[in-house]
Amino acid sequence: MSDDSRLPMLLEAVAGVGTGLGLRATLQHIVDSAADLTGARHGVLAVVDPERDRLSDVFSTGSAGEALISLPVDSPGLLRVPIQVDGETFGAVRLSGKRDGAFDADDEALLKVLAAQAGLAIGNARLYETAMLRERWIKGAATVTNALLTGETANDALTTVAEQARSLADAVAGVVLLPTETGGMEIVAASTFDDPGDLVGTTIEPGSSVLVQLLGGEPVFIGDSSTDPRMTTHVRARFGPSMMIPLQSGGKLIGTLALPRRRSSRPYSDVDRTLAMQFASQAALALVLADAQQNREQLAVYEDRDRIARDLHDLVIQRLFATEMMLESTRRRANGADLGELIGRAVDELDSTIQDVRTAIFALQQPPARAPSTLRGRVLRETEGAGVLLGFIPSVRFLGPVDSRIPDTMSGELLAELRRALALAHRAANVSHITVVIDARAQTVRMTVTHDGTSETPDAEGGTNPAVWEAPPESPRPGTPLP
Repeated sequence: MSDDSRLPMLLEAVAGVGTGLGLRATLQHIVDSAADLTGARHGVLAVVDPERDRLSDVFSTGSAGEALISLPVDSPGLLRVPIQVDGETFGAVRLSGKRDGAFDADDEALLKVLAAQAGLAIGNARLYETAMLRERWIKGAATVTNALLTGETANDALTTVAEQARSLADAVAGVVLLPTETGGMEIVAASTFDDPGDLVGTTIEPGSSVLVQLLGGEPVFIGDSSTDPRMTTHVRARFGPSMMIPLQSGGKLIGTLALPRRRSSRPYSDVDRTLAMQFASQAALALVLADAQQNREQLAVYEDRDRIARDLHDLVIQRLFATEMMLESTRRRANGADLGELIGRAVDELDSTIQDVRTAIFALQQPPARAPSTLRGRVLRETEGAGVLLGFIPSVRFLGPVDSRIPDTMSGELLAELRRALALAHRAANVSHITVVIDARAQTVRMTVTHDGTSETPDAEGGTNPAVWEAPPESPRPGTPLP
């Protein structure tokens, strides 16, 4: 076929190469057009990764296309033309099996024209894909920031970061690691197509070369996690290329974002790495801002509750107490037994109301954080809250296996009695010390609350200082001997 007859085909191929903006579609069109233009049965376009000195991608046409990669450059019947993009070698087109004879100088000239046009088209496609990819990462970072600033919990916030990053990086998993008390790093949140259960809790032990690099604020890029000796966790065997990027803000390391791909997946490009690091920087800042916002909101709640408690104490209780004293004085001067009994009941009701309000005040003083899970922690939380009104924190002593001896069904009653006893102690005059003792050494659990103040009247049940609460004897648990 003469050059003149193939000129329309060349123009059509060049026009087709420059039409699309998608890089992969453009590359496949180049190798297809090269084979059609030269009459080759087989063709391959191999993309070179200059940083790793290997092929990063292959596009082929014909049944034996990819087999051409292993042939030497000077093999008979092989036509090879390199493709340059912005002055650098991007890859090369290889053709073989010409249908009507051997490749000649005209075939090579046509292929060089196509390769030159392909270089321009690939450059444009690269710019377009980079711009689109950058836009996706920017939108992803904005989504993370919006999600974190709308009041998500800490664990949900980290999961949001992992999920967005995994999707943007085309990774098989996205995980967030936080520093441990022993100096290592632990996976605390994960997003993956599979069950992330075995990922969460995986720890990088102190002293790992990867960990040293991350703690120094440097990202770690892994070509193949399954074979890299720096990777020491048990989950590395399932992953290939990976990025581990520090999450840091203001020079402080918050954690690490890891984005592994499947084994044999394409490696991360320089653009991927740059955009992922920018995303990590934005996500770290969003995490810090979200944490600060939650702290401010909790502080605002606490301050509001503290104001309510002060108002209740300074206004409501004083008025109730004054009314109680007036009724008590009237009862003593009343001649009629029925009237005295009626006023006495009113006094009792007011006294009970005062105690309830004091209990509510102590409850309002509790920090708006997650309640402790153990009974010891809940008791300490109650006494610390009472200390806000008392001006001092009551002394607490635990004797015996308090947490294991007192069941959940009984702990609520104990805490209610503790609040009541603290409220009565606060009502007494000249109180400077309160002692709470919870004794679980015997079969019957006993709580005693004593103070050094003076009470003008006994409490509603007629009790006086000290206040004592006892739980009924507990049935022994199977296999547990009684003390």
